[in-house]
Amino acid sequence: MPAQDKPTTPAGRIWLITGASSGFGRTLADAALAAGDTVVAAVRRPDALAEYAAAHPGRLVPVALDVSDTAAAATVVAEAVERFGRIDVLVNNAGRGLVGAVEETSDAELRDLMDLHFFGPAALIRAVLPHMRAQKSGAVVQMSSMGGRLSFPGVGAYSATKFALEGLTEALAGEVAPYGITCLIVEPGAFRTGFAGAGALQSTATTLPAYEDTVGAVRTGLPESDGSQPGDPVKAAAAILAALDAEQPPLRLALGNDAVDAIRAHAEASSAELDAWEAVARATTFEA
Repeated sequence: MPAQDKPTTPAGRIWLITGASSGFGRTLADAALAAGDTVVAAVRRPDALAEYAAAHPGRLVPVALDVSDTAAAATVVAEAVERFGRIDVLVNNAGRGLVGAVEETSDAELRDLMDLHFFGPAALIRAVLPHMRAQKSGAVVQMSSMGGRLSFPGVGAYSATKFALEGLTEALAGEVAPYGITCLIVEPGAFRTGFAGAGALQSTATTLPAYEDTVGAVRTGLPESDGSQPGDPVKAAAAILAALDAEQPPLRLALGNDAVDAIRAHAEASSAELDAWEAVARATTFEA
């Protein structure tokens, strides 16, 4: 993105969206553009968005960013602020899936996924917050998953990264609220975004026969579901914009019947377990 002598000040919000070439990132960019906003689309290969940018001159600006390269976050944010004067919405969306049992997952696979889903977003948040605090407004949108609230066999590594992101964001929300900054954690279920397709969904390099009964169905079932998921990404993007524009935006926004049902069932099971073990928990205090 070439430096400008003076920042332009376009009408509408300025969005910085990672992983904007496909999936939720692309549909969010579409929705923001339709609303009259401007999108800085951070992707690994900006040339892939040449036609998209040409269709929205000056309002869809592709920039190169490998989210795992945390050192590049500050540069991308600084250039966006230099060009447009501000960033109103940061969307940490770039990501991919990984299927495998915990024992099958190597350190390298787990660290690579954590770099993409946790350390990269954290670096972008640190880079953008000084600007948002100065302008006393802004929003940080974290594209998590229903897997950021609960987990099941085969997705332990993926859920671990999303659990970490959600924990960070829950604390962040309280820290930045006094500066007029909103945090929104989005927890989709199964949507037709290409997430379960080739390239976006990977499997651990190691597979063990011991986990075929618990993980095998996930390893085959997720790719087979690609293209037939019940969730509509366009409706999801509209829901995210509506949440951001709400008088009292939620901290967490579950999307899809499957996400709502699974998260509610998990919450009820957790509450029941807490009730069942409450007496034991309370009996661990020092005697007066």
